[in-house]
Amino acid sequence: MKPAGAQVYLIGAGPGAADLITVRGARILAQANVVLYDALVTSDMLDLCPQAEKISVGKRSGQRSAAQEHINQQLIACAQRYELVVRLKGGDPMLFGRADEELCALEAANIRYEIVPGITTALAAAASVRQPLTKRGVARSVALFTSSTAPGETADTRIPECDTLVQYMGGREAMLTAQRMLKAGFPPDLPVVIIENCSRADEQSQHLNLETLSQGLPVSHGPVLVMMGEAMRPRHVRK
Repeated sequence: MKPAGAQVYLIGAGPGAADLITVRGARILAQANVVLYDALVTSDMLDLCPQAEKISVGKRSGQRSAAQEHINQQLIACAQRYELVVRLKGGDPMLFGRADEELCALEAANIRYEIVPGITTALAAAASVRQPLTKRGVARSVALFTSSTAPGETADTRIPECDTLVQYMGGREAMLTAQRMLKAGFPPDLPVVIIENCSRADEQSQHLNLETLSQGLPVSHGPVLVMMGEAMRPRHVRK
């Protein structure tokens, strides 16, 4: 039997920096009995919940991680033991966070839950490099996408039809995307901005173009986000 009033919160931790979590998210985190957190959640973020038991359920593209079904089972087991359970996810839970699978598991087990949104990395990255994702007269649509797939699925090679393209979990996948875009007729000089470890102390960024991206990127040591489109072209300041 789960405790009376047991509650699960799916909380977005934001892109990395501890002070980019929402006020509501930080408040609930400080009250949690247990926190199941992703690999992208920083130690500074976990300092916000010193009272809680902390369980790593690391999910990193290309690295060994807990199977999603096992995470679902852990989440249910914690809800049956504790009154306030937090599932802490990098970015926003509802974007590339496998939230649907965890919500289905909670609903099947008749466990109450709430979702606390977080700042997704695309918005934090745009702010960090001071390049709006939309610009009047240049870009009025944005596509957030990833080439990562579930086990057994074929990679989706379609290029979204939008003015600004933002590819999560970049690296080699972004190189292949750039190659497909060039074959599809996108201009080689299309501006590209690469962000690694967005909002963290070791954040790095570089400006290049589609042709350069198609030739590959240096090995990264953290999450990579790739932003492509005319909105990424440097501004000409009028004096």
